[in-house]
Order: sequence, then C-alpha cells, then structure tokens
Amino acid sequence: MSFGNDPAVPAHTAPGTSLTAARRARELARTVGGPAVDVLVVGLGATGAGAALDAAARGLSVAAIDAHDLAFGTSRWSSKLVHGGLRYLASAQFDVAHESAVERGVLMERTAPHLVGAQPFVLPLTPLVSRGQAALAWAGFRAGDGLRLAARTARATLPVPRRLSAVETRHLAPAVRGTGLRGGLLSWDGRLTDDARLVTALARTAAGRGARVLTRVRALELTGSGARVRDELTGEEGEIRARAVINASGVWAGGLVDGIRIRPSRGTHLVLRSGLLGPLPAGLHIPVPGETNRFVLVLPQDDGRVYVGLTDEPFEGGVPDVPEVPESDVGFLLDVLASALDVPIRRDDVAGAFAGLRPLLDTTPATGSASVPRTADISRRHAVLTSPDGVITVVGGKLTTYRRMAEDAVDTAVAAHGLGAGPSPTAALPLVGAASPRILAALRAPHRLVRRYGTEAPAVHALGARDPRLREPVLEGHPVTRAELLWAVRQEGALDESDLLDRRTRIGLVPSDRTTALEAARGVLGETLGSR
Repeated sequence: MSFGNDPAVPAHTAPGTSLTAARRARELARTVGGPAVDVLVVGLGATGAGAALDAAARGLSVAAIDAHDLAFGTSRWSSKLVHGGLRYLASAQFDVAHESAVERGVLMERTAPHLVGAQPFVLPLTPLVSRGQAALAWAGFRAGDGLRLAARTARATLPVPRRLSAVETRHLAPAVRGTGLRGGLLSWDGRLTDDARLVTALARTAAGRGARVLTRVRALELTGSGARVRDELTGEEGEIRARAVINASGVWAGGLVDGIRIRPSRGTHLVLRSGLLGPLPAGLHIPVPGETNRFVLVLPQDDGRVYVGLTDEPFEGGVPDVPEVPESDVGFLLDVLASALDVPIRRDDVAGAFAGLRPLLDTTPATGSASVPRTADISRRHAVLTSPDGVITVVGGKLTTYRRMAEDAVDTAVAAHGLGAGPSPTAALPLVGAASPRILAALRAPHRLVRRYGTEAPAVHALGARDPRLREPVLEGHPVTRAELLWAVRQEGALDESDLLDRRTRIGLVPSDRTTALEAARGVLGETLGSR
C-alpha cells in the first residue's frame, strides 16, 4: 500500500480538507436552491461520512448534511473497537464475521493506520470461569486468528493469541483478583484512538475530494430527488436537489423514510479514572456470570480514563439526541467488575457514563409477538433499502464495516439512477493523516498527537511552539491542549463548545471536566470565529 511519495508524506494539511465555518457558509449558499448534485447524503456518522467519501472519490458531486455535527449520534458512543467478527462466528453469521475481519484489516493496514492499532486483551481465568468456558473462549480466539488469516491481515498487525500463566496475567492485569486465578488468555483486536476522530477524518477526506460537508443542516423531508432542509443556525429553509438521495441517519432513519423499522439496542459504558485500577498494559475481557459468550470490556484510554462496557438492552420510545444511562446499566457493569477485580469500584467512583443506540434493522413481523428476539440476537448485517419514491436507506451494520456499508449504498445509487461512476476506490484510499507505520514513527510530534492526527500531528504541535498559551492543557490532569481546540476550529469544522468538548475531544464524557474546560473552549471560539 502506498501512502503518497514515501518518505516525504507531508506533515501539513492536505489541500481542500479544511472544514471551517466560512467554507460551510459558502457551500451551503451554493447548494440550497442551486443546481442538483449527483448524490445527497443525509447523516454524518461513520456510514454517512463514508458514503460521502465513496461517492466523491468516484468523481460524483456530493452534498452531505447533518442536523447536528459530525459523529453526533451512535458513531461517538462505541467501544472504540474495530472488531474482527469473532462474536458473529458463535451465532453462525460467517459472512458478517469475514466482512468484519476484512474491513478491520483495511482500516489497520491501508486507510487509517494512524487511528487504528492493535489492542491486547486478557481474559482472566478466575474461579467463576469454568474450564469448559475457558476452552470455548480459547477455541473462539483461535478461530478469530483464522479470520485474520482469511482476511489477509498480517501477523505483524495482529499478533497470535496465546495462553498466559497466572503470573503473566497479573502482570498484564494487576487489578485482577489473584485468589484462585488459574492464568489467562491473551487475544488481540483492532482499537480506534477515537471513533469521532475517524468520522472527522472521513468527512475531511471527502471534502478534499470536493464533497460539501454541511453540519447544522436538518433534513425536514426527503424525496427521491432531494430534500427540504433547514439551516439550524439561521432558521432559513430551502431545497437541495439531487439525482440520488442516501439516507444514512442511523437510529433516526425511520423518521425520514416510511416503512423503515429500527429496533435500537442500547450499549452503555462507564468512564473511570485510570488511577482507580492502576496500570493496565492490556484491556480485559471479563465474562458475564451465568452467560457463555458475553463479556464486559475494560478499555484503557490514553487520556487518563478507562471505559467499561457494554450492555446490550432493547430501547423503547422516541430516539433522543443524547441517550440517558439508566442506573440499572451502571449497576450491571459494576457487578461484573466486582466478580473479577481485587479493587472495589463503587458508584461514586464512576466519573461519567455514555450510552449509544445501535440502529438494528427490525425484520420481525410488524404485528409483534412473543417470538421477538432480544436485541443481542438480532443480526448485525446491514441492509440497503430503496423506498417507492427512490430514497436509498442504509441501516444496520456496525462501526467496523462502515466502509462496506457506504460502498453498497453508493453502488445502489449509481445503478438505480444511471450515475456515471466506476467502482469504489475506498478500500485503498488513505484518510487524512494516514501514512505507513515507519513514517508515523518518524514524525516530530508527541506520540499521542500522532495517534490522533497522523501526519498532521507536527502542524498541531507547531501551534504550541508559536504561542506558549496554546501548549497549556485545557484542564489539569488531561492531555488535550488549547492548540488542539484551535485546530478543531480551523481545520475540523467545530462550530461551538459542544463540538470541541464532546466530539473533537472527549473531555465532555466526564461532566465535571467539561464544566472546567468550558472557559477554554469559549476562549478559543471567540478568538477564532470572532476574528472572521
């Protein structure tokens, strides 16, 4: 895979990829009431941003809108993992498992190696894990390595699973209870630095190919030939005309197109301070007591936090902008932690929590019945559906397979509307910031910035070199600096404090940290947007 003119991959912003308030205003004025674009994409989560990139990379004219911000919905609430499909083998969804493994390899080795790396996990063999369960888990990890091989992902990218002694297990997972510990199982999977950063990279790469990325633009009504929209910043309404319309609005898809039935599943994570658990060289798989193939994950982050998740519960009622976390989910996750850890984690230790709604396609009979499955049992296959008036909806699936979902949606649009475009090139198209591991390792910037910005990390770092104030952390004990907030406004389309704190950075996952950081965010916005 080539990442440009190796070794001279530029350490500055790629041409045309900057998203700014000024660019948004110009392109919105061109788009609303203007000539028809080839493709209108509604929704700027991973799938929608991926569809915008896919269509633009084929040479089509594209407008992509979202009522809120990039990664406002489900795409910012994931476990930050790029799964190889192991869980789907257990339910005999072999095609989904293979697709997941292939797409994991694409992200890790071709399109986003700066954002996706290998994550080790330890499954501690405590007295609550029977020998039969351990044997089943080990067989699963070996099968997962077979998926890696079938997907042609290099061994250097994802190491081989292996058994651990009790001493090795305690070394990699010091917080695990030592009494009765028989050892552990070490496995590997893909891990995103940040899911919202992936969406930002997708949107900016699409913009570099000419796509008009328009946040704060709400679709009020969709037809096969466009949409009636409202600018959420001004309240003005108008029409966007398009030859093809792709509805990629996730859990909100059914509200825009009749006949689409979504059965959301709620996945909840806790946010802990890393000091509670001590060093965590690896993540943890903690088996849920009483279940054979369900685990709670403990995921160390690079910002002094640890995520613990996740639940899989059906969600009923209207879809909120930001899902609430019920106390029952918090209690469940804390109980599972208590089953395996030496360190007591109490309710007061939970610094924050977040929940996402998976947009699962409901294929059960419309009348409903006692045979309706749990959301955990609903297939994660995605579907591309076309309404009677021609709106193409892509739904289901998961974060790992966003690229394939986007490709299938654009394929459908091209075929249905006779658009002049060839096959998708996105499996070999590096995102903004991507480069080979050798180039990334040689960049003159802190490793944490390289993992978030790739080849743009030196440019972010240089902002602090020119202005010492920008080198200052946004809040004590958290690594994000004011330079990163400034970069988000100048390059990544951030328009307000929520964009900065809740999506471009993840400071907002801890409410007290968010409150402390508000002043810095407002200061950067005032100095940057106010000066234009």
